[in-house]
Amino acid sequence: MKKLISLLFLVSIILTSCSAEGVTSTAEVNSTQSSSETPAPEMTLDATSRLGVNEEALNGLEIKVWTPWYGVESSLFDSLVKEFNSQNEWGIIVTAQSQVNFTNLYESVTASLPTLEKPDIAIALPEHALGWNADGVLTDLTPYVDDPKYGIDSSDIPFAFWSQDITSEARVGIPAQRTAQFLLWNETWAGELGFASSPGTSDDFKQQACGAHQSMLKDASAENDFAGGWIVDTEPMTAYAWLLAFQGGIVEGDGYRFLTPNNIDAFKFLRELSETSCAWQATTTLPSNAFANRQALFITASLEDLPDVARAFASSNNNDQWKVIPFPGETIVVYGSSYVILESTDEEQLASWLFVRWLLDNKQDARWVETTHLFPIHTSTVDLLGDYKQTHPQWAQAIELLPLGELQPQAASWRTVKVMLGDGFTHLYRVNVPSGQVAAILAQMESLARDLND
Repeated sequence: MKKLISLLFLVSIILTSCSAEGVTSTAEVNSTQSSSETPAPEMTLDATSRLGVNEEALNGLEIKVWTPWYGVESSLFDSLVKEFNSQNEWGIIVTAQSQVNFTNLYESVTASLPTLEKPDIAIALPEHALGWNADGVLTDLTPYVDDPKYGIDSSDIPFAFWSQDITSEARVGIPAQRTAQFLLWNETWAGELGFASSPGTSDDFKQQACGAHQSMLKDASAENDFAGGWIVDTEPMTAYAWLLAFQGGIVEGDGYRFLTPNNIDAFKFLRELSETSCAWQATTTLPSNAFANRQALFITASLEDLPDVARAFASSNNNDQWKVIPFPGETIVVYGSSYVILESTDEEQLASWLFVRWLLDNKQDARWVETTHLFPIHTSTVDLLGDYKQTHPQWAQAIELLPLGELQPQAASWRTVKVMLGDGFTHLYRVNVPSGQVAAILAQMESLARDLND
């Protein structure tokens, strides 16, 4: 029977992994400095390129870019493509095609690899890029980054962004978009409950979440007696952040390990929060609305969610001060998409790189922030976003937390393992698994992760 349950769980995970993926460590990063594989090149106007391509050969080259975006992101990208085509000095022509989401993009690019229809550039998740790199179809971008004439200064890119796309052999991508998972905390309400500062440890978090729940039991309404603390969120990045918050993790060597004492402590802590009603599941209301209506002291959110939360507070006429804070233990997980360049001719690869380099310019970087509300790729881009910082204070708080950023696992198998992590975490709540059984769940997750990594 145990083998049958495990098989059914695995089949469910694999099927789930075919669904659309969101915007998404082998090392625990706690550095405030940026990093690159080699020192940044000193670029001068008369520098000589080491790439061996005659610029005249770039004139008229058509570069195909496949994106995962639709709506405002796709519209902005199309506008940027038009600007580049009309302004670039080399006569490069870029065409863009939306694949609607990351799953469709991954499948479409993978299917196109043996054909002449494959794109020159794809905006993909790093785990997708690692899979393609293993198949030998990506361009190592290290020579382009370090080129004296066409390179970039990577010291202006945060470490947690820049380090995600490298392997021991190559740089498989360049950061395109980056976001992170955070806790949101109602500072005003917490102060009324007697808490003067945001929680720095898991014990602090529990005390505040349970304090908020107890306040619900003391009011005149019985309808909110289950609420007050943290709204359970079973997204993979939330589960991963909680594991890291307990000094746990899932990576061991080239594989995965879930069943560790720290991971058990993390999942047991979270399950016990629910067993004591200090954490609850919002089934009839959006977490942002519950947060704005003082039904939850904490919720989890990513950068792109912050405008919705601000609107929820405005709609509720709630003037409470709320903040973006890290998970206990000073932890945030950074993730997002990257520019990858597929192998083609030297001329097409350089043309592709020049378009990517243009997209990374501070001016374009700032426009992406104002449209998507995500992190700027360059630290210096913040200087162009003074007005945005003033009108988006929680975004500014998130920027200050970037030195705490942790990487995702750097493995192609993370594409499916992260879905399994989210499904396993959901399983804890869906069937009300007792906290004493979390070790068994982690053991099953570890076994499945190893199967998915083969």
